[in-house]
Amino acid sequence: MKAEKTLTSFEWSVLKATLEIPFAETRTYSWVAKRIGRPKAVRAVGQALRKNPYPLIIPCHRVIKSDGVLGKYTGKDDGRKRELILLERFISEAHHQKSA
Repeated sequence: MKAEKTLTSFEWSVLKATLEIPFAETRTYSWVAKRIGRPKAVRAVGQALRKNPYPLIIPCHRVIKSDGVLGKYTGKDDGRKRELILLERFISEAHHQKSA
């Protein structure tokens, strides 16, 4: 696939770590950087997530800033990231209520 040729091993490691974030939860860019063994690469993590070729599969919207600010989604600040996080939380809560 084209994405495999254009992404670096660092970028793939960021995307793989992002897959570990549970549904309806968020983690910080710093968390991802530490997870891949590059704790000072916080900004590079953000750049790697911006290149995510599979945003519907690799949940880069679950990665937020350490201060709680959402940041951008696929390089844009158009509210989609917030909507996706809220939708996941709604689905999760509805599922838990139904299971109780």
